[in-house]
Formats: sequence, C-alpha cells, structure tokens
Amino acid sequence: MPPDYSAPVTTATATLATVSIQVHAIGNVEAYSTVSVKAQVAARVERAYFTEGQDVRKGDLLFTLDRRPFDTALQQAEANLAKDQAQLENAKAEADRYTKLFQEGIVSKEQYDSMRTNADALAASVRADKAGIEKARIDLSYCTIQAPIDGRTGALLVYPGNLVKDNDAALVVLNQIHPIYVTFSVPEQHLANIKRYRAEGPLKVDAIIPTQERNPAKGVLTFIDNAVDSTTGTIKLKGTFENPDNRLWPGQFVNVALTLTTQANAVVVPSQAVQTGQAGQYVFVVKQDMTAEYRPVVAGDNIAGEAVIQKGIEAGETLVTDGQLRLVPGMKVVIKKQ
Repeated sequence: MPPDYSAPVTTATATLATVSIQVHAIGNVEAYSTVSVKAQVAARVERAYFTEGQDVRKGDLLFTLDRRPFDTALQQAEANLAKDQAQLENAKAEADRYTKLFQEGIVSKEQYDSMRTNADALAASVRADKAGIEKARIDLSYCTIQAPIDGRTGALLVYPGNLVKDNDAALVVLNQIHPIYVTFSVPEQHLANIKRYRAEGPLKVDAIIPTQERNPAKGVLTFIDNAVDSTTGTIKLKGTFENPDNRLWPGQFVNVALTLTTQANAVVVPSQAVQTGQAGQYVFVVKQDMTAEYRPVVAGDNIAGEAVIQKGIEAGETLVTDGQLRLVPGMKVVIKKQ
C-alpha cells in the first residue's frame, strides 16, 4: 500500500438525543376472552341468527332450539302442581276435622296421625312440583341461546337441523377482540427493571405488525406472570390494547417493544458505525488530522437504526460508518460524499 494512501470512508457525527429504553420480544395476539357456546339441553337446532364472522353484543340472540318438548314438560309440571294442590287442600280439611274428633275422643290417635302425615306428604309433593316447574322453565329458557360476551363469531360449527346434546360440541366460538391481549416473554434479567419502572407508572407496549412498522398499535402492560419459566429462563407478560381498528387479530405474531423509561441527552450514532471484534464492540473515530482512531465502546439498545453509546464516545465526534474493513489505527482517511 502506498505510504500516502488514504482509505475512502463515509462518516456520521455522534449526537445527543432523548431515547426510549426498551425491551424487545416476539409476541402473540390473544383474544381478551374466548367462549365456546354450547347447548345446555338436548334438542334440535332450529335457527342461527348471525352470520359467520359477525360482531355481536352481549345478550344478542345466537340460536334457538326446538322448544316443543320443553313446553310440554312445563305444562305437565304445572298440571301436577294443580292436582297436588287440590289434594293438599282436601287433606288439610280432613286433618282439621280429625283433630277435633281426636280431641273429643271419637277417633284414635293412629287415625289422627295418618291424616296429618297424609297432609304433610302432599305439602312436600307441592313443593317438589314447584321445583319441577322451575326446572322446566329453566330448561325452556335454554332453548334460546344468547351471546354471553361482546365478541366476534367464528365459523358455524353446528348447522340448524342437527340434534345437539347438553354440554357437548360447541355451536360457535366467540372471541372478544376489544380490548385484546398481546402475550410475550422476555429474559428474566429484565424482570427487576420492569417491576421497578412499573411501580412508577404504567408501561407502554408497542405491537409492531411486520408490514406496518411505522404505525405500531399502542397498549399498556397489564400482566406479569407469577413465576419465571425455569425451562426457558423467561417471564411471561401481557399488554392490553383497545384495538379500535381491528389491526390486531387472535393468533397473529407481532414484534413487541416494551418501553421502560426515556433517557435524555443520550449519545447516539448510526448503528452501522458500531463493529464487533474479538475484544468487544468498537468504532473508528476520525480525528482532526484525518486519521482513524480505534475506540472501544459500550453500546446499548439499537433504536430505529441508531445505537445508544453508553461509554466511549462524546457528542460531536465523527465516526466511520462505512469502510471500516480497510482501516487500521492511525491510517489516513478521506471522507466520501454521501
């Protein structure tokens, strides 16, 4: 190499900026709540009142079942109650008469006890009939299936005309997506900082959809698991997102950025300026005499293409961002135009 050789490089200046200290992870979107809608009585599905993929509100009608057998059971229970009430009135009247006759010594105590026992038994039958009517009404109410939560319906799993058993196959699955969860795991060494900063206030969580990096969904950290997973050394976290535009969908994978705090007056440089060698991270600084100086550094997070320098660089210094492979400490450099 000629002694007057100058290596062509591109450069950038270290600057001061306010940066966010973040923890990054891969997250999975989960429904806020999931309900498998099942029949509570055995009957024929009569009609579905929604279309697949429709948003429904709590209490909206989803299905009706054939109610005729349950109408008949209710009428039978009401008839049994009427019969037993009539018999109870007669038994009470007879018991009252036998009470007077027993007090007058006309009938035996055995006859008197028999009449009282018959009246008590019929009173118990009336109570059982009333319970039977209540059960028949409950069974009849199960023929109308309403949405238990606000949510979005999935595929129709049982079509009208099919017979269903009580608490058997799901008719449809509802997912609540307003709000919605994003679940992610981070290494346990971040746990102390997460707990410390969360004690100071809510922590923001960004869910970054791979094709929409410039417009992440905004949420808040709402859950820290009660134990570290000993097999992976990670802790499970959840962020809650309002999701008004339905950008987040159950089962979707997203990139997650958990913001712990912000750091003012941090020294930042383009991330390509920081190289990694056998001795660790380093940069080449262009000195005033246009020579390259090898400088070990301690770099923090990479944020939007910039690296936060924790130690080794001062704001205003000029760093090599391209052409480091041609350099050795003390070599002359010439700055190429960008």
